[in-house]
Amino acid sequence: GKNCSLLQEMDVIQKQDENCYCYVQNRTIHLQYLWSTLQIKVHSREKFQFEPISEKNNCRNSETVFEFAACAVQILWKPETCTETFLSIKQYGEDVCFKIQPFKIEPYTVRVKREMLDGKLLFLFVAGIFLFHFANSLSRSAKFFYLSGIILGVLALLVFVLLTLKRFIPRHSTFWILMSGSWMASLYFIYCFKENMQWLWSEHRSYLLGYFLAVGITSFAICYQHGPLTTELSITLFTWMLQLTAFVLIYCGVTIPQVAYAVIAVSLCSKGLCYPLGAACHIARKMKHHFKSKKLVFKYLTEEEYREQGESETIRALEELRSFCRSPDFPSWIAVSKLQAPHRFAAFVLRSPHVSPAETKAHDEQYGIGSSFLEEQLFETRAQSEQDEPANSIHEEDEENENEMHTQIPFPYATELL
Repeated sequence: GKNCSLLQEMDVIQKQDENCYCYVQNRTIHLQYLWSTLQIKVHSREKFQFEPISEKNNCRNSETVFEFAACAVQILWKPETCTETFLSIKQYGEDVCFKIQPFKIEPYTVRVKREMLDGKLLFLFVAGIFLFHFANSLSRSAKFFYLSGIILGVLALLVFVLLTLKRFIPRHSTFWILMSGSWMASLYFIYCFKENMQWLWSEHRSYLLGYFLAVGITSFAICYQHGPLTTELSITLFTWMLQLTAFVLIYCGVTIPQVAYAVIAVSLCSKGLCYPLGAACHIARKMKHHFKSKKLVFKYLTEEEYREQGESETIRALEELRSFCRSPDFPSWIAVSKLQAPHRFAAFVLRSPHVSPAETKAHDEQYGIGSSFLEEQLFETRAQSEQDEPANSIHEEDEENENEMHTQIPFPYATELL
């Protein structure tokens, strides 16, 4: 309204009378304020009444479920009486207004300070990402099941008690009606606990620790009695519940709702793309194996195959040479001028044998079985072996003589020689 004072960053306001204050959000989106919050601290030496003022009197105009729940809580919320209170405002949330009413004429101070990196928001965001991507493995862990039961028992005691007594409720419709009421009451108590956490810890620490200890041990005992989840249906429902909780943590962990929606959409796509990506990789491996060039296989030839292949290749090469010599591009006169036997070359071109019978006979006498070439090779190997044997015997005799000299020479004389 017109009577409320507008708050800005780094404001320090001191007043004594009743007044209302409002912080109007800046609608320009900047990514550096993704985890930024505005901290408002009200301090006085005497008690005062802190009352939040909602701009939306009709909760039916709320756009999301979270806004409806916040509006309903603010309607049911009673003014807080204290000497010091803190208020954390998200950067791109709704405009926040509150009223301060002191009971005595005593000055109070309103301080506004920006925190660029709120550790609570960052922790909620990282926890939501981790919980979503590991929901399937965590839902199958017995330790995480017991831990979830303890957390649910501490934060939502009515819901935990209702789940424990589910077998005694005959109708499903009655159970779901009670479950809806239990969740609404639990959310209200969680909101109240969050708002008064500092006051409860400073004033009633022993009661708070006693509640945590008693409810935690009882919840663990009940979960241990029932045992971890075994059926696939219950594990799947628990996985979906963890993923839904992860989305809530991601939404509450950032100040820009559009970024939260984008992260949730990317997480869903990354979870859903695992099956198409796996199928695509399988098809790619199949196609790669299909189009992969086969390795060369080397086959060793036998002596008979080697001889046959040599003869066939020689005949083919001679035929190619004859066809080239008969072609018009062949310089016949130049070749004839350089040959020693032109008549023999002409006979070769006209399909005569390239080797004469006399040359074949001479080759067989020189390199065939019983030829002089083989006899020379045989005699050379025998002579070399006979020469090696006397040399080896002489070398062995020299070594024996040296050993005898070493044994006959006494130690002092050997020292003088050295």
